Amino acid sequence: MTALRLYNTLTRTKEDFMPLDPANVRMYVCGPTVYDYAHIGNARPAIVFDVLFRLLRHLYGPGHVTYVRNITDIDDKINARAAERRGGRNVPILDALRELTETTYGIYREDVIALGCLEPTAMPRATEHVTQMIAMTKALIDAGFAYAAEGHVLFRVKKKADYGKLARRSVDDMLAGARVDVAPYKEDPMDFVLWKPSDNETPGWDSPWSRGRPGWHLECSAMIEATMGETIDIHGGGIDLVFPHHENEIAQSEGAHHGHPLARYWMHNGFLNVEGEKMSKSLGNFVTINELLRDWPGEVLRFNMLRSHYRQPMDWTVAGMSESWKTLEKWYAVTEPLSDPPVGKAFLAALCDDLNTPQAIAELHKGSDHELAGGLGLLGFSNVQLRIANKKAVDEVAIADAIAARNAARKARNFAESDRIRDELLAQGIVLKDGPSGTTWEVKR
Repeated sequence: MTALRLYNTLTRTKEDFMPLDPANVRMYVCGPTVYDYAHIGNARPAIVFDVLFRLLRHLYGPGHVTYVRNITDIDDKINARAAERRGGRNVPILDALRELTETTYGIYREDVIALGCLEPTAMPRATEHVTQMIAMTKALIDAGFAYAAEGHVLFRVKKKADYGKLARRSVDDMLAGARVDVAPYKEDPMDFVLWKPSDNETPGWDSPWSRGRPGWHLECSAMIEATMGETIDIHGGGIDLVFPHHENEIAQSEGAHHGHPLARYWMHNGFLNVEGEKMSKSLGNFVTINELLRDWPGEVLRFNMLRSHYRQPMDWTVAGMSESWKTLEKWYAVTEPLSDPPVGKAFLAALCDDLNTPQAIAELHKGSDHELAGGLGLLGFSNVQLRIANKKAVDEVAIADAIAARNAARKARNFAESDRIRDELLAQGIVLKDGPSGTTWEVKR
């Protein structure tokens, strides 16, 4: 087997990857907070870790890799947006929350599929793991790592002697550079929330401390434990998550699990700018994946992302997108898409060197046989020049009936049936898009 080397943020070195169990390689990546459309920066980890998922499946076998990408559907931004949508309607708070997050996640899921990403093995929702979060909080209190105060539960940062090991910063440095909530019920300003109380207008769950909701950091720790156990092989996400999110995940999980590590390899993709500037709504350069997919094939967005090494900052530009499109058109002219393309030795070696996608792409430029681009999730669609012309005929009446049945299932809160109908249409190449004006559909690119 080709040796896989990955850069570990925890050790700041490139290491040989040695899974705990080669028969069950486990990877977790922080997923979307589903209160609005995902921006182009959110596409980077989705694509990067999809390539790693594909590579691990190639090295260890498809049935031996578990990839979990969570859905954050408990969050104060979500609560505020759900309250806006709820308005004066007599709808239970949790129903309004689910209505928002179901719609928004459906859009995200369809967007990343259009980017050529495989479905993860599991996509757990935070709202479905509150029981596990409460249990982990109890374990942390019992171990002396947490304390209850005024309906809150907080983690004692100074109890964890190695807190800051991922960020490589001392507690004093982190306190100086962080925006911390100084509250009278805290023992120390750096202590972070595991559980907080909810008022009558805020989604909440019953617990020993208050009717409340979990802290953001706790959600991922509990979902990892529930889906893959105490220790996993790889934990991934954007570089902005190193502190405080991933640092706090480590503290919680190790505190609850007698010091057992949460993850053995930590991987983080770099920041993404737009036309040389930090993306910001105030600058008018905030762009969503959904918006870009209206003008560019998803494969072009994917290829453009992979031209930069995942750990480096990336500048997204229209000029770069145009260049990526031209390259793909040229490659499609000399190859046909394959469902199970071969992978060349030099190409594989590049990917096994800490996902060196620029070098892998350079290998593709060397020859006329580009079928091995399937290792990057490329050249598996129809020719970009013929996509629209080659759309197969569809039964519009049948699709309309299916959408009506799905809407009825959602209204009845039968989300399993709603998901089944959506997935059945997707298998036929029909992508549903939920929006403020209702549900539309299009043929999958």
